[in-house]
Amino acid sequence: MEKKALVSWGGWEGHEPEECAGIFESVLKAGGYDVETTTTLDVYQDDKKMKSIDLIVPIWTMGSITPEQEKGLLKAIKSGVGIAGWHGGMADSFRNNTEYQWMVGGQWVAHPGGIVDYTVNIVKGNDPIVAGLSDFRMHSEQYYMHVDPGNEVLATTIFTGKHGDSPWVAGTVMPVVWKRMYGKGKVFYSSLGHVAGDFDIPETKEIVRRGMMWAAR
Repeated sequence: MEKKALVSWGGWEGHEPEECAGIFESVLKAGGYDVETTTTLDVYQDDKKMKSIDLIVPIWTMGSITPEQEKGLLKAIKSGVGIAGWHGGMADSFRNNTEYQWMVGGQWVAHPGGIVDYTVNIVKGNDPIVAGLSDFRMHSEQYYMHVDPGNEVLATTIFTGKHGDSPWVAGTVMPVVWKRMYGKGKVFYSSLGHVAGDFDIPETKEIVRRGMMWAAR
């Protein structure tokens, strides 16, 4: 039976949500998914709709979510609907909603120096989401995050302290890719993907592709 995915995009346009939605709508369709794309969070309140899907892909930096919308989203995930996302589109979505942040397993707080060069280190190479991938370089935002110690971390990065006015972070090992559970729902997150062009780097796109396939119910 064909799996169903819901891609919801909006919020701050600097993260190119429409372009990123197009990239991964194509990826999901190539993987045999029936994909619905929406630009409203009201869909989360449609209980029948939410029960019918297997995967939620949120691309919504900042903005706000109503209590009813958040309740519908979290209820669906707790019931077993998977969620997979990246960068600020999932981990900097609704800054006032701590229950949502608990589900994600982390929240963006800084990217010292803005666009910088850094390395992503694969730390759990036996996991299917990163299996066969080697450490790779990025020229983008290096996300400093507040993260849940219960996450299963698959990749990390190390801050040098040389970027921005934050020398105290030198040597900090920061999770980049993780997975976790929220109720019966599987949650996948990657901090990579500041703009659509970041997914031209094969590893960044492949990690999200595999993460989506893993998270789906």
